[in-house]
Amino acid sequence: TLIKHSSHVSYCTAEVADLEYDFAELLLGQYSENFDAVPARKLQEAVRRVALARKGVPVLCGSSLKNKGVQPLLDAITAYLPAPNERNHDLVRWYKDDLCALAFKVVHDKQRGPLIYFKILSFQISFILSVTFKNNLLCFCHSRERMSGLLLPFADQHIEISSLSAGNIALTVGLKQVKLTLTVTGDTIVSSKASAAAAVRRAQNEAGNKSSSHRESSSLVLAGVEVPEPVFFCSIEPPTLAKLADLEHALNCLQREEPSLKVRTDPDSGQTILCGMGELNIEIIHDRIKKEYNIETHLGPLQVAYRDTILQSATASDTLDRTLGEKREAVENGVRSAYLQGPVLGFPVQGVKTVIQHVSLEPGTSVAMVSACVSRCMLKALKLAGGQVLEPVMALEVTVGEEYLSPVLADVAQRRGTVCDIQSRQENKVLLATVPLAEMMGYSTFLRTLTSGNATFSLELSSYEPMNTQDQNILLNKMAGLA
Repeated sequence: TLIKHSSHVSYCTAEVADLEYDFAELLLGQYSENFDAVPARKLQEAVRRVALARKGVPVLCGSSLKNKGVQPLLDAITAYLPAPNERNHDLVRWYKDDLCALAFKVVHDKQRGPLIYFKILSFQISFILSVTFKNNLLCFCHSRERMSGLLLPFADQHIEISSLSAGNIALTVGLKQVKLTLTVTGDTIVSSKASAAAAVRRAQNEAGNKSSSHRESSSLVLAGVEVPEPVFFCSIEPPTLAKLADLEHALNCLQREEPSLKVRTDPDSGQTILCGMGELNIEIIHDRIKKEYNIETHLGPLQVAYRDTILQSATASDTLDRTLGEKREAVENGVRSAYLQGPVLGFPVQGVKTVIQHVSLEPGTSVAMVSACVSRCMLKALKLAGGQVLEPVMALEVTVGEEYLSPVLADVAQRRGTVCDIQSRQENKVLLATVPLAEMMGYSTFLRTLTSGNATFSLELSSYEPMNTQDQNILLNKMAGLA
């Protein structure tokens, strides 16, 4: 049995009885004289009902490093958590006998290339099947590929199989589209575009509203992974130019595996820029490049990803020395290009709306020239409108003992933070605050020292807020190398 020691059984029995009415009636009736006499099977069934109703969560202790408690944990997953046929997604019934699966992880293998892990929610999958990927934000199919192999994962061993039924997790190789789009994490996998269209029709018929096509078809896509925009960035350089191609290959592979990692090239310096969600995120990427790809890279100083905005509206015009053709897309591309470089620090522009009042076009000039002219005009308007720096502000949550609350509050105030609330959680205090990201460099180490290791914290991007004049001037001087 999963529950053995009598003292633990007594505690667990009382806790479950508080959450499960049928089990409480059983205890007070048949086992009222001795709660410890309740069969383990009855207790496990009650724990399962509590877990399925989301009233409680079974907790097991162990250490995967020492291989302690791993087997009971696996048994508990089977005993307490819902089977696939007990927790079907609503959309599965619309696919009926067609394939519906979720790609949830991508791993790069040096021999096989990208390996895509996915969970099958309906029907079954075969290695000879041609599959279609549906982007997790769109309701139409965007690529079609043929699988060259289907594998069943067992820890670090992969067993080749011919097919697999619903409820199982498998991985596949040979999807060329993955190499082109870098990652398919969060994509929905269906057997064909026709099966997706049939599912849309079934959803519309069930809803009884033919006009709700977009809403219903959007609900046919499984929830993917929402990755916030990176808030940190730094340059990365190989030890020699001979290693540049190897570094580019390593970064391409890591982007497939890590959706939060973004890589771009600085248009001015030509440097490769790593963008991530935090200091630890970038440090881990740096360490993986060294250990897995044997490349000793150099990281530049870590910088905060600010944003630019404007203070007022402005109007500008520009003229090419040639007449233009009717190229609406080129005009839009020029506007988007200007948004990538703001008027103050050159960071992307946010919170700005552009109205094209008049465009005079005649045949004779290339699309690239049209975009360049519009972009130049936009930059003029942005400078006329006046610039304002927006800094990322993080939602900070610190869980700390009451004896360390005062120094933590004082430190948050020194970091230009604003305390939103202080809550109690058992014997600890939970501090909720908003703090500029630029002030949180090295906070993990500092908090550990300040509280003697008796505090934990989490950071999440809250919003971009305007900097005051003094802080903005300090930042501008720092960026210009004057401070």
